[in-house]
Amino acid sequence: MNTPGPRRPRPNGRRPTGISALPSPAARGFAFAAIMVSGILGSIIGYGVVKVQCTNGCGPWPAVGAILGALFFAGGAAVVAVLVLRASGEWRRIDLDTPPDLLEP
Repeated sequence: MNTPGPRRPRPNGRRPTGISALPSPAARGFAFAAIMVSGILGSIIGYGVVKVQCTNGCGPWPAVGAILGALFFAGGAAVVAVLVLRASGEWRRIDLDTPPDLLEP
């Protein structure tokens, strides 16, 4: 059985901290909530756009507009959320890797 030994220090003298680029649970929850709100608002907009255009008996088209609007808006919000979460993870990583003498003025 291979048991891990003590962690060796990095060449810069720091020990590995085990911190990953995974965003905090609060950030992920906020991103999820933003995607859901965007999808709900997109469905309202999609329904409204189709409802304004139909004159007599729309049939299933307002529902189709609502579904397409929800998918389009939630998809756009998801792309933005992923980019923001990745950027925040990279910023945190850069802050941890920056030597202290470079941080002080």
